[in-house]
Amino acid sequence: MNDLFGGRPPKGAATQSYSAADIEVLEGLEPVRRRPGMYIGGTDENALHHLAAEVIDNSMDEAVAGHADRIEVTLEAGNWLTVRDNGRGIPVDPHPKFPKLSALEVILTTLHSGGKFSGKAYDTSGGLHGVGSSVVNALSERMEVEVARDRTLWTQAYERGKPLTKLKNAGTVHNRRGTTIRFRPDDEIFGALAFSPARLYRLCRSKAYLYRGVEIRWNCDPAIIKDETPASATLHFPGGLGDFLAAAIENRSPVVPAPWAGEATFPDGQGRAEWAVTWLEQGEGFLNAYANTIPTPLGGTHEAGLRNALVKGLRAYGELKKEKRAASVTAEDLFGGMAAMLSVFIRDPQFQGQTKDKLTSPEAAKLVEAGLRDHFDHWLTGDTRSADNLLAWAIERAEERQRRREQKDTPRKSATRRLRLPGKLADCSSENAASTELFLVEGDSAGGSAKQARDRQTQAVLPLRGKILNVASASTEKLRGNQELKDLIEALGCGAGERFDLARMRYGRVIIMTDADVDGAHIAALLMTFFYKELPELVRQERVFLAQPPLYRLQSGATSVYARDDADLDRVRKRSFKPSQKVEVSRFKGLGEMPPMSLKETTMDPRKRTLLKVVLPPEERAHTAELMEALMGRKPELRFRFIQENAARLDAEAVDA
Repeated sequence: MNDLFGGRPPKGAATQSYSAADIEVLEGLEPVRRRPGMYIGGTDENALHHLAAEVIDNSMDEAVAGHADRIEVTLEAGNWLTVRDNGRGIPVDPHPKFPKLSALEVILTTLHSGGKFSGKAYDTSGGLHGVGSSVVNALSERMEVEVARDRTLWTQAYERGKPLTKLKNAGTVHNRRGTTIRFRPDDEIFGALAFSPARLYRLCRSKAYLYRGVEIRWNCDPAIIKDETPASATLHFPGGLGDFLAAAIENRSPVVPAPWAGEATFPDGQGRAEWAVTWLEQGEGFLNAYANTIPTPLGGTHEAGLRNALVKGLRAYGELKKEKRAASVTAEDLFGGMAAMLSVFIRDPQFQGQTKDKLTSPEAAKLVEAGLRDHFDHWLTGDTRSADNLLAWAIERAEERQRRREQKDTPRKSATRRLRLPGKLADCSSENAASTELFLVEGDSAGGSAKQARDRQTQAVLPLRGKILNVASASTEKLRGNQELKDLIEALGCGAGERFDLARMRYGRVIIMTDADVDGAHIAALLMTFFYKELPELVRQERVFLAQPPLYRLQSGATSVYARDDADLDRVRKRSFKPSQKVEVSRFKGLGEMPPMSLKETTMDPRKRTLLKVVLPPEERAHTAELMEALMGRKPELRFRFIQENAARLDAEAVDA
């Protein structure tokens, strides 16, 4: 006990001092530069463009608040981005709490400062952008700010978050007001990454769609454009989300002649919503949702409100039409082929993380449901032809779903409509089966990351609940009653056993993608056992693969590399970094903890990934059968004997590794 509570240190332990002098206090914006991932999610391309989004969002907040109607976005050579609006301009008078500093300097050098916290300056805004502005400043090699207020122009420059000069009065200006921010991201943080003109142009266009009262003027140096992105454009869409939806679905055939579109104001000044929704005869739908013009790719409570309004409204219309089958319609039936845009503006929005990928404000669900439900009911009863078509379409999908529960095989598509596939499968859109892949992942968390990381054209994702049934030791009754395996067979489409038909296989290959740990290896073994026992022809045809996700990420400055396992960790460290470099090593808890971009880069992108092919050589068939029975069969004594006979060899291999 003395060793644990202040006595002698354990034998062999390092005797390193640890005192108050070892406690480091980071001041100002230094925490942002030291750990940028905590504020913008990393140092990759997504994080880089998040800086641009933060600055543009501040100008959008001025427009939504009614103080600006024009935003200019200019991308120059050298990775310089300028955003200018004709709003009120950031305040420049001395700050009451810091009388020696202007409000502008406080906003740009202090975390959690800004005009969005109290709700007095903005009814709605895209989050607490006091964080965003200061973070952009901290991660910029240089930032130059101009503020035109009360016919006076004020300027100030910053370098890596620190002011280079005091706030300067640059003289009188006429017919000009608002804020201009010009910045260049720091190469020390982002390395050689540069803004993508195409990505920034799409961002500007989506913002213009989201708020019909703003005009966004886009300009870009033609020398840095490598595709069809325009060098200049004026983006203004009076039709708002309706125009956005029309551009998104292009020439695809809708179920209803015209989209259901509109806007609603929430009671007591709590905000408003705008939407445009249609349903497609064929192909995969989508739902693009935004909160205070911020995209929320992971959805959130506003999407839940839309879901409730639509399902309840359509069921109620079915009751009105005395259509009993309407009661069987679920959100799965209604949302599978839906193409929708939803934009909400609410006070004090709460997001999941600083990158704001998901809206978590609990009141948003009730506000959106109540605000949209009346409008949806009126649309259904006012356009009965569209409503009847939609109801019949939804009932067909519900009946298809019920039939699939009783069938084992599912073709990719019917001649007239897209099928809703089993379980939580996120299907790909390509109809060329040979070029497609099905990823089998463990759980919804890993499934969510994989769905964001995939190529929607050719890669499908099917999340499975934990460890599937061990088919080598399970009874036939258990096998046939297992829903996870039913969903898997249904998704593959080729059947099993006597009903197996390789020609009906819906994917060119199946990729088992589990966590890079012991539990992940166990799940992979169970899945390989399933394919060996129930679908051996897929293995013989070399259609089954194992993904190789990394277990570790090593980072030093802007350089990030990955290691597959403990043995690979030292090799990667020695190969990628100098001995003197300080390297931060992080261990992924699972695929669900990996950022989608990292998962794509290391494991899912065909250009960069490594796959292991599962093979079944004919000459090894007997040995394989014996080994499968020993390791996965019903007799534990065979596993015990295998471990005894192979323990020495396995230990030797572990030492060599």
